[in-house]
Amino acid sequence: MLIVDAHLDLSMNALEWNRDLTQPVAVINEREAHLTDKPDRGKAVVSLPELRKGNIGLVVATQIARFVAPDNALPGWHSPAQAWAQTQGQLAWYQAMEAAGEMVQINDRATLEQHLAHWADDTPTAHKPIGYILSLEGADSLITVAHLEQAYSRGLRAVGPAHYGPGRYAQGTDATGFMGPAGHELLKEMERLNIILDATHLCDDSFWEALDHFNGPVWASHNNCRALVNHNRQYSDEQIKALIARGAVIGGALDAWMMVPNWVRGVSTPQGLNCNLEVLIDHIDHICQLAGNTLHVGMGTDLDGAFGREQCPYDLQTIADLQSVPTLLANRGYSAQDIENMMHGNWLRFLRNVWR
Repeated sequence: MLIVDAHLDLSMNALEWNRDLTQPVAVINEREAHLTDKPDRGKAVVSLPELRKGNIGLVVATQIARFVAPDNALPGWHSPAQAWAQTQGQLAWYQAMEAAGEMVQINDRATLEQHLAHWADDTPTAHKPIGYILSLEGADSLITVAHLEQAYSRGLRAVGPAHYGPGRYAQGTDATGFMGPAGHELLKEMERLNIILDATHLCDDSFWEALDHFNGPVWASHNNCRALVNHNRQYSDEQIKALIARGAVIGGALDAWMMVPNWVRGVSTPQGLNCNLEVLIDHIDHICQLAGNTLHVGMGTDLDGAFGREQCPYDLQTIADLQSVPTLLANRGYSAQDIENMMHGNWLRFLRNVWR
């Protein structure tokens, strides 16, 4: 079955983790097995060959670079200009992958339909490029709102205004507060350009403010349920219902601390807290029960999003193992049409509506 994954930090892995994503995961992990600079060294699960192996033919791929003020202890860049330069380097990597035939940018209805037709033809999957929709995770790198149009001209089609902590345009995970005038200006320009608002990572205050001030398309690329894991990173039932009312699709994430309660970073293990792919189905099912249907959930794994096998479901060796999710959904009583909706259909319907 074709799978759409609505959140992968591919360029971050390529540039900041220095991973050659054209190689098999085993080769990537072997090359960095001796490294200790990051906790997930030697534990990667994502590469372009593994995406093909899993028939994950379309992804939402990020640019990401946080600006941090002097009083912000989070890692990041010390000026918006530096953050902008980082995202442009990430864009250059995607373009290099396109030139090599490894990836292809999907930025409108025509390129989407052409890519889907190619993935449905008889060409061996190993020879097919991975389609990617460019998304900006955290808007700090936009030096001014005017830079958004430049980014759009280069393919940007979705923006999450904030990431972790306080941001220049909105407040993110573990922060509080509202977007303010700059955030409102950003939302207005996104609406003009028909850029998707990714509500992921917005703190509660900024979440509600964004929905009040933005009339364009909204999705949540990678979010789980606060009712199951009580943390501000997750969405409350009230927020999920608001997203459903806006026609949003919510991507189920596979970061263990978002999946199971009481996770302690660096201490807990997926096996110890029984974090497997069945837990993802719990979160998916919760959203489906709130919606009364299967039209508002999809895959948004965030795999290798600064974590690896030490912090993802223990029964997932590489991202190709997403192909086991349809069976798990069927075992919960979901129909073939329901499963098709959740593995790719909902994201494709959403994109077709946005790009009419």
